[in-house]
Amino acid sequence: MSAQQATPRDQFLEGIALSLPVLVGVAPFGALFGMLAVEHNFSVGEAMFMSAFIYAGASQLVGIELFGSHVAPWLIVLSIFAVNFRLVLYSAAVGRYLARWPIGKQIIGYFFLVDQLFAESERRTSSGVPLHFAWYMGMALTVYVTWLISTYLGAVFGQFIPDPHVFGIDFLLTIYFFCIVLTLRTRHNWFPIAASSALGAILGYKTIGSPWHVTVGAFVGVFVGAFLPPVAAKDEAAEHDHTGERNP
Repeated sequence: MSAQQATPRDQFLEGIALSLPVLVGVAPFGALFGMLAVEHNFSVGEAMFMSAFIYAGASQLVGIELFGSHVAPWLIVLSIFAVNFRLVLYSAAVGRYLARWPIGKQIIGYFFLVDQLFAESERRTSSGVPLHFAWYMGMALTVYVTWLISTYLGAVFGQFIPDPHVFGIDFLLTIYFFCIVLTLRTRHNWFPIAASSALGAILGYKTIGSPWHVTVGAFVGVFVGAFLPPVAAKDEAAEHDHTGERNP
């Protein structure tokens, strides 16, 4: 059955199925946040509140580091914005598909638009498959619920892990974003944009420091992408065919 012929229930279940491999990275990341939040004197309830309503893992990690220090509130807000600036780019890319939904569904869709949803939505639309709300929510809710559960488990049981560095848990965030970038490697102009963005982030880290290097890298990638030649029609069709071969 094609995606166009599938019922909302089928689309929802397909979204759940596609989210299952992603949970391998989401669950440890959520547990890491819960564990670090409690270490920084957050209660389990406060950690759960952040995961439920902020729902942005990288910025949550930045937040717990800054909340306990003597940093001006406006600097905390700007730091979190710097880390989450990529979500502005995600919204611009996926927004043209979400715009076909009713406004209420768009609001819900943008709330759940995290890295995993962006990557899967891009792959899906690149293969010519419409972005249905039922499919989107099947994946979104599975990732969201897993994030909340893993945050709780990390906050409650994280104290039994004496040193997360021994297990490499502190490196999960780096691996997580690296995998997200690699999932898009078949896209047109991927390498020059990814390479220039990485170089910009490194230079930003060495000059102005964290977390601003994230925003610097994003701006450099956008700037380079704006001046690269657009994909030709025949190349775009071939790219879609190639992507379609890798998706159900």
